[in-house]
Amino acid sequence: MKKLYIALTALTLTVASCSDSYLDETPYSSYTSDAITDQLGINASIVGIQNSFSNIYTKSDRQGWLSVWQVGTDVASAGGYESIEVPYYNYEKLTASDLGASSIWSLCYKVINNTNILIDNLEQNELPSVTTENKNKALGEAKFFRAYCYNMLATLFGDIPLQEHAVSSAKTDYTRTPIAQVNEFIVNDLAFGSQNLPDIDDVASNSGGKMYSRANKYMAMQLLGEVYIRMNEGAKAEAVLKQIISSNKFSLTKARYGKDIAKDGDYYHDMFIYGNQRRGQGNKETIWTFELENPSSVTGGYTGAPQHRRVWGAAYHNVKGMVLCDSLGGRGLGRLRLSSWLTKSLYKDGDIRNSKYNIHRDFYYNDPANANFGKKIPFQGADTLYWICPSTTKWYCFDEKDTYGWSSIKDWQMMRFGETYLLLAEAQLLQSHLDDAAASINELRKRAFVNYPLQGQVSASDITLDFILDERARELIGEENRRMTLMRTKTLVNRAKLNHDQKYPITGLSDTHLLLPIPLSEIQLNKDGVLDQNPGYTN
Repeated sequence: MKKLYIALTALTLTVASCSDSYLDETPYSSYTSDAITDQLGINASIVGIQNSFSNIYTKSDRQGWLSVWQVGTDVASAGGYESIEVPYYNYEKLTASDLGASSIWSLCYKVINNTNILIDNLEQNELPSVTTENKNKALGEAKFFRAYCYNMLATLFGDIPLQEHAVSSAKTDYTRTPIAQVNEFIVNDLAFGSQNLPDIDDVASNSGGKMYSRANKYMAMQLLGEVYIRMNEGAKAEAVLKQIISSNKFSLTKARYGKDIAKDGDYYHDMFIYGNQRRGQGNKETIWTFELENPSSVTGGYTGAPQHRRVWGAAYHNVKGMVLCDSLGGRGLGRLRLSSWLTKSLYKDGDIRNSKYNIHRDFYYNDPANANFGKKIPFQGADTLYWICPSTTKWYCFDEKDTYGWSSIKDWQMMRFGETYLLLAEAQLLQSHLDDAAASINELRKRAFVNYPLQGQVSASDITLDFILDERARELIGEENRRMTLMRTKTLVNRAKLNHDQKYPITGLSDTHLLLPIPLSEIQLNKDGVLDQNPGYTN
């Protein structure tokens, strides 16, 4: 966004006349909130917010970045040594100097400051050309992203500095705000968004057409439900999550649809096919799809270089006799490996989420020039196992213009209606409403098991937090930030015991790691204030 203002300044200097008024100062670029004066400025600011937010997921200078949020948990192990992810399974190496913790801290606070710039402007200045409705929509969108990042920080770090307004100069006197106060701030932002953001079918682009990637009120509601659960406010969470369900705007995908309907597959897999993910493409389960465009077709189609396919996809191309292909999702690197617990023990017979279209297990030599063409590749040795390891197909995507597969062009499924039922079940469990929680889980299992209720049905006696976390893994593998889920529920230590990986085993994990360390760099730069370190870590 700042580049845009600089360009406008240059243009202005070119066309200005040589009168005395040329010497009058007219700033076109500013870090302060008075730089935004009309709807165009608001639109540009929101683009900037989405740009800075997307950088959280497109960081590529360390290709193990996405693995940080999965390895060392119950669902995944490292698939190779990149370095940024190492302290997240060798937990004794997780220190205040950790790059992962400092990265998420700085990325989130960058988004927060960008949202604060727009919010301060809209709340403190008169904008006569902007309608109240449009002002509140913009406030709702900015507050949603601010709340999203504060929730991430609160979940990962506990007490954190609460920055309510934009920072326009160096600030070195931060203190940690008690999490109860941070939670209240988050709730207020999301409550505002729930009331003022548009309905999902009313979101519009700057040109007036539908733009489903823009924030809608159900995104705010879903996140608010999760925050209430983290606050142990089960009744409040249940109420807001039921509003999403009763809206009748969303439905669980139970029938084949979309571009590959004539090909072999199943309806669960259809949701994750490139070209099927968006609401406008037939996916009525999506609440929030963060849309990307192929940069070879759309300049600036995404920020950074999304590494999702390379992280989640198997590195089958390292096996002699294998060539890159669409049906195997393009070029993966297997930077993480699904745990044996997930691939061998988690799913029950008949669960569509474990079908060959959704968890790929068997690989066959596909190079016609190879003598073994068409034969199944045997599992021989640890290296081969990691190259052709079972993997979720949710990130499969083959770009003919980028067969090397440097980055992924696939949309991100950020929020899905299936998770609404999982959160609802968790909220009901908090209230000891086990029959209701079982009914919520069964909504997913009706979709997952063709022979339901003969297969898949659960009852109140099945419902525990562990069972809900199992169901989250079955439903959301490859989508949810598993580390955040286990840290939010304070179950990371016990759940990680399910993962018995032998090549990159989990070591040194303790209750200390239910919070990340406050970055040492932030503590040292904060020379006029005190940022206390989390217990168990040393500076």
